[in-house]
Amino acid sequence: MPASYETRHAVEEILTKMTPLLDEKQKRILYGVAAEVLGHGGTATVHEITGASRNTITNGMKESDEEVTVSANDRDSYRIRKPGAGRKTAKEKNPGLYQKIEEIVKSSTYGSPMKTITWTTLSLRKIALELAEYGYHVSQNIVSRALDQLGYSKQQNQKNLQVGKPHPDRDAQFRFIDAKATEFLEAGDPVISVDTKKKELIGNFKNNGQEYCQKKNPRKVLDHDFALPELGKLAPYGIYVVNDNTGYVNLGTDHDTSEFAIESIARWWFDIGKHTFPDAKRIYINADGGGSNRPRGLQWKYQLQQLADITGLEIHISHFPPGTSKWNKIEHRLFCYITKNWEGKPLTDIVTVVNLISSTTTEKGLKVKCVVDYNRYELNKKITDEQAETINIENCDQFGNWNYIIRPNDKFNS
Repeated sequence: MPASYETRHAVEEILTKMTPLLDEKQKRILYGVAAEVLGHGGTATVHEITGASRNTITNGMKESDEEVTVSANDRDSYRIRKPGAGRKTAKEKNPGLYQKIEEIVKSSTYGSPMKTITWTTLSLRKIALELAEYGYHVSQNIVSRALDQLGYSKQQNQKNLQVGKPHPDRDAQFRFIDAKATEFLEAGDPVISVDTKKKELIGNFKNNGQEYCQKKNPRKVLDHDFALPELGKLAPYGIYVVNDNTGYVNLGTDHDTSEFAIESIARWWFDIGKHTFPDAKRIYINADGGGSNRPRGLQWKYQLQQLADITGLEIHISHFPPGTSKWNKIEHRLFCYITKNWEGKPLTDIVTVVNLISSTTTEKGLKVKCVVDYNRYELNKKITDEQAETINIENCDQFGNWNYIIRPNDKFNS
């Protein structure tokens, strides 16, 4: 079994103090003994502490088990190399190698020159082949180690760049949302982040990612991604509760409309919210500025009014500026983990989707509940003038188009 923290700390201290005092063979034996003392994973730990190769440590373990007696006539078998002797590194044997590698990758490098991590689109094989044209005949492993030491790594694209110029009030709106959320959290009032995840095809379709299967026996899926009429798509509307790191997902089987969005929030409130926050008189909702949550949509505000009237809650709403939906907490605290949880698993039916979402957890204790919504929601539903007049709305002084309050109508204020 692995050594305890105290044992590792003691071994590390001994290695640090003793290594400079020993010759080459004594170091090997010390490394081998240390690895044996540490138990499982000892070789890797000694390698991490000393930088010695795993072969050196393994040889030291073998030598420590041998009873070595050195006679005057057998000194050659105990020969110690001079400092600096031994096999030279690829960098030492090939002066200018690292500089040439940097020259090769510069033409295909992305990223900010101010950052310590850069990345390259060239493969190790291509870099090794190009190095050979300059007289450097090295393996792909040597290229890989050189790139690592030079600060390069292979990385995926990240959607961080905003299309067009950022809205001039972007940062000010971020500060407004943060301050108001802090106020609600300190008062013990619910703060929720809401949005619709992208619609998912239901059926035996390929799902990005990998899962464990028997070797050479991957799961077989359909060779096309067209919706199956009998199964269709699901629209997962999510509610992430900032107060207690919980999530709630309402799986819509019809259109993603404002009515569906508010129905999802209402389901969360009556199912969980009112029990978690029994004394709450108000709620703070963060949403992006598009889709079923768009602030300019009269349907969205009318449905919010219906929610205020049936719950008695004073509903405070803030929208994120255009092009900044990725800053909405639900994106990186709920949806990304759901996606990670079902990587490589075909969403074959609704039951599978519900189970995969409900089983989503994180090291920080995220818990998620998932329900299915079989209601039908009409597209482009019109709000009458009489209905519009019932919306009891107050725009905030700062960015009133993005920040507003909808209060229950008179029956809750009497």
